[in-house]
Amino acid sequence: MSRVLPSGERSVLVEVDDAAAAHTLAGHLRERAEDQVEEIVPGARTVLVVAREPRLLPGLLEVVAAAGACGPAAREPTEVSIAVEYDGDDLATVARLTGLSVEEVVRRHSQARYVVEFLGFAPGFAYLAGLDPVLHLPRLDSPRPSVPAGSVAIAGPHAAVYPRSSPGGWRLLGRTDAVLFDVDADPPTPLAAGTVVRFEPR
Repeated sequence: MSRVLPSGERSVLVEVDDAAAAHTLAGHLRERAEDQVEEIVPGARTVLVVAREPRLLPGLLEVVAAAGACGPAAREPTEVSIAVEYDGDDLATVARLTGLSVEEVVRRHSQARYVVEFLGFAPGFAYLAGLDPVLHLPRLDSPRPSVPAGSVAIAGPHAAVYPRSSPGGWRLLGRTDAVLFDVDADPPTPLAAGTVVRFEPR
């Protein structure tokens, strides 16, 4: 842990070295401070910690410091499998740009083990680390005005699934029927920081 920054009267933003450290710290906080925190939001290199009440913040800071000194949490990560129809609009282009066959793009994408680094951009939109380096390609020069919900996509070092229809510039490899954001569900998304994700061709 490098720095703890104030973020409002009952919140702190903890800066850490990387996503793995953020997941570890978030896991320790969930185990050790559940009665003190209202929300824990891990990012790529940060963890936002929101206390239930301002008076709890000093004690929570002690828990943050103690948790930061601990080793990795022993909790097994949750694993989510997502069935994919690989028929995306950019699949052939990705094959051409990488020098691979379409079948090899699908194989490399579906055989990777992904981990949710953080959620952002839209509710339920998870940035997945673990994409085969050969498939690291930049976003489209011109984003699409509307990407269908369930689109399975890649951009840079990340893979993702669009949980809802929205504008987007990621390259589309396929689609899934999996529901990855439901405001009436508890939790509203099965994807949280640290969740392991696997894509299964269908």
